[in-house]
Amino acid sequence: MAEHNKPRVYSIAAHRGFADALVAGLVPRYSEDSLGLARLTLILPSSRAARSIKEAFIRHYGETGQQGLLMPRMVMVGDIDLDEALGPSFDPLGASDIPKAADPTRRWLELADMLRSAMEREKRDIPGGAALLRLARELGGMMDRLIAEEVSFADFLSEEVVGTSAELARHWKDNTKLFAMVLADWELRLLERGEVDLATRRNMLFDRASNRWRSEPPETPIVAAGVTSAAPALTRLLRTIANLPKGAVILPDLDLALPLDAWDELGRAGHAPAPEESPFSAHEAATHPQYHLKLLLNRMGIARDEVQQWHRKGLSAAPPERSHAISSLFLPPEASKSWIDLKPEKRRLSGVRTLSCATSEEEAQAIAILVREALEVPERRVSVVTPDRSLARRVGQHLKRWNIEADDTAGRPLSLTAAGRLLLQLAELVSERLAPVPLIAALGHPLVMKGDARRDWLRALRAFERKLRGPRPAEGFESLRAVANLAGVKDWWGNTEAILGPLADIAGRDEQVLLADALDILLTIGEALAGDDLWANEDGRALSRFVEDLRLNAREIGTSVASSEIYAALRDAMDQVAVRPIYGSHPRVAIYGLLEARMTRSDLVICGGLNEGIWPQSPSPDPLLAPAILRALGMPGPEFRIGLAAHDLAGALGAPDVVLTRAIRDMDGPTIPSRFLLRIEALLGDAAKDHRDERTARFTSAVNAVVKPAEPYPRPSPMPSAELRDVPIKVTGLDRLLGDPYQFYAQEILGLSKIDPLDADPSQDFAWQGTQAHDILQRWHEARVKGELVSIKDTANQVLEEANIHPLLRGLWMPRLLAGLEWVEQSVSEQTEREIVAIEREGSMTFEGVRVYGRADRIDRYPDGTLAIIDYKTGKPPTAAQVEAGYALQMGTMGLIARDGSFGDISGDAAKFEYWSLAKGDGDYGYVSTPWKDGNKRSGITPEEFLPEHESFLRDAITKFIKGSDPFTAKLNPDYPGYNDYDQLMRLDEWQASFVDDDAGLDDGKGAS
Repeated sequence: MAEHNKPRVYSIAAHRGFADALVAGLVPRYSEDSLGLARLTLILPSSRAARSIKEAFIRHYGETGQQGLLMPRMVMVGDIDLDEALGPSFDPLGASDIPKAADPTRRWLELADMLRSAMEREKRDIPGGAALLRLARELGGMMDRLIAEEVSFADFLSEEVVGTSAELARHWKDNTKLFAMVLADWELRLLERGEVDLATRRNMLFDRASNRWRSEPPETPIVAAGVTSAAPALTRLLRTIANLPKGAVILPDLDLALPLDAWDELGRAGHAPAPEESPFSAHEAATHPQYHLKLLLNRMGIARDEVQQWHRKGLSAAPPERSHAISSLFLPPEASKSWIDLKPEKRRLSGVRTLSCATSEEEAQAIAILVREALEVPERRVSVVTPDRSLARRVGQHLKRWNIEADDTAGRPLSLTAAGRLLLQLAELVSERLAPVPLIAALGHPLVMKGDARRDWLRALRAFERKLRGPRPAEGFESLRAVANLAGVKDWWGNTEAILGPLADIAGRDEQVLLADALDILLTIGEALAGDDLWANEDGRALSRFVEDLRLNAREIGTSVASSEIYAALRDAMDQVAVRPIYGSHPRVAIYGLLEARMTRSDLVICGGLNEGIWPQSPSPDPLLAPAILRALGMPGPEFRIGLAAHDLAGALGAPDVVLTRAIRDMDGPTIPSRFLLRIEALLGDAAKDHRDERTARFTSAVNAVVKPAEPYPRPSPMPSAELRDVPIKVTGLDRLLGDPYQFYAQEILGLSKIDPLDADPSQDFAWQGTQAHDILQRWHEARVKGELVSIKDTANQVLEEANIHPLLRGLWMPRLLAGLEWVEQSVSEQTEREIVAIEREGSMTFEGVRVYGRADRIDRYPDGTLAIIDYKTGKPPTAAQVEAGYALQMGTMGLIARDGSFGDISGDAAKFEYWSLAKGDGDYGYVSTPWKDGNKRSGITPEEFLPEHESFLRDAITKFIKGSDPFTAKLNPDYPGYNDYDQLMRLDEWQASFVDDDAGLDDGKGAS
């Protein structure tokens, strides 16, 4: 049959609201008394668009008061970016003449294998398994885009592509060759299996429907609405629909008022001036919002003059002037010169506000406030549109403050859901070889042991975690078993280890492991920990589908990855899966990504994240094909997506009320305003300040503002009772009591101590390093006393082995530690004038009614009966000047204990005090220093005054604090170089810059003014 002569193509202006205006026009045109719209077939781009149209139908019939409705049959052409299948009209069960499509997951895994083989043939460095899978996914996406543009392997051999490739840099040449090799291998694989790519089958189905409708036009109406993809096969279908007697194509936001010279300035857009010329020039205005529509019309073979205006408008239509302003806003460069003489009605953007916030967090809060305010108006609908998923999640969290559950249509990545996180944490346990952080995270996951057993489970887990804190232990379950024994949860860990046991088969292995086998193990453990809760809710069901699909194909193909890369590989794959809530969200609030927002319309539209790199996103070239190669193949460049983002914004600007928001700073630093936002401000000129939403900015600041400013926090000066202060003094705590009494109070009176972090950095944990060194020296000295001939190196290896020291730490720290220890070994063996009489010996005395106690690392005795007290240091020891200032009183206080008390059965006058440092001195490891003034030292306490001066320090501390009534003032001596373990407890940052010193350089101890 003959086609209809004049194609029916319409455009709905941005201000009319696409979905509502479409419905308002379809009902009177195609509705029948008895059947309604049931005979109409409506072709839409995606399921999200179909949902928007359904909602528009409901609003329309509700507004007109009609009872009941028969809606049209809605058919989705599918959107590759949304990963949706074609509607059943295009993919019928009886399409036996079209080959079946290759499974997408199987193709992804096979492409990774082909990439590896091609790189091996080219003798290129092969990336790790996770990186290879990531590259294969990007390669598959580029292949789909090539197929959509009907580019085949033969096109890579064309004269133009070969000539262009010859002019590229070496890495682009190699990458293009690699891509062509993989493409050829894949096409051969498809030919062997009798399959085609999913995108190829999609093209074939489009052509099949187009040919059928062209030869036998359907008797019922067919309307394609909102389809803007310019894929050649789809444009042929749209042209066929436009030519049908009862067909029509309706486009969103095609600017029919754009001047002809501006339209021509957009570029060729797929229309080659001559057969031998390229359909795309090097100066295409691909970033313009009308460019992809011009490309669509050119490929349909329809001139813009043939497109008619759709004269119906929706319920949420904006003033007509809005479309004029949007057209002026996005004029291409040369046409923008007309802004100078632009009439006010052509630049009018009433109802559009701009809002700049200080930070991304403040932007999310401002958006939430705008939504909350809008919902006060009955039936008012609000949409938040942003490509920034982080911002979308923050807005959703802020809305929960008012119990508003927003419909986030873009969903959350599976990797961020509860079920997905549990699987990933178990995978991280494999990749990190049972490291403490992922171990505690996995065992403490909210899905683990839900129900009555969770309380006892968490109690045991916390006890285990407390002993696990500190540097990472050695790999394997044996070291963790020792930690559990120390924590007193042996039975609990026995059950836990039985669950986690299968991880030993893959964790810590350097060779490749089968991905399917790894998934089997992870799922077995996940089910043992979480039971059926792992598969509950929409995230559990999404995880089930993801795992079964990946496991089946990975097993058939034999995909393998290194155990260290299992986490990265699964995380990348799970990031591609969106989990959308099924129900329970607010009916008048929705959060959209750019794809989901197309064809939607609300009374208030908030466009968030209008910064460069977000909206629009920075165009990233394909890693394998250079932009010049893509142009030679007849494809638009990567900047094409900027034009799509501009069109999305233009559509959003058509709403009655629009708020455009951005953050001045994000976590990376200052941001650059979006080029679109800058154009809006330039178009408005001096009127731009009138469009700034200062009111919402003030509301945002007021939400978290404290009604009454808090009083300045005073310098802590606790005054415990006499009973509480009467505590013994450690030899290591005397200088702390005098220099920073609050630290002494927190540690000795309150009994608080620092909690080590999980997987602590041992290179920064000097106390831990000192403990290990002291344990080694103690065991070595004790063996020598017993007459055993052992080397200090063997002793060090034995101690560090028992302490479960991580092999990496041992490899980095052991050489330096051994150098210092061997110096001690040599120095002791050469020592003849004195005898070692005590190692790590506890001692105490009573001084003015207070017990003073401590431990001496080593005590030597001279022939005359006097003692030498030695303190081992792994770092730089205190200087004589620090001792004189009262900052290091440990040695002198131990001398007082030796004189006036005892170290067990050892007492006497100390004639010598020495620091034996294992650190590097004058070129070599190990040296001796003294805490008093001797040799060439210019400061310090003389040997004669050393003990009397320490006795004075001790008496002063006891008189003031232990037996006296002085407050335990924080940072009493600001110059005291003590630890900072209690700085947060004393809220140091809140008062340290404001306290007032008295004449002595200290305040009065009563707090800051």
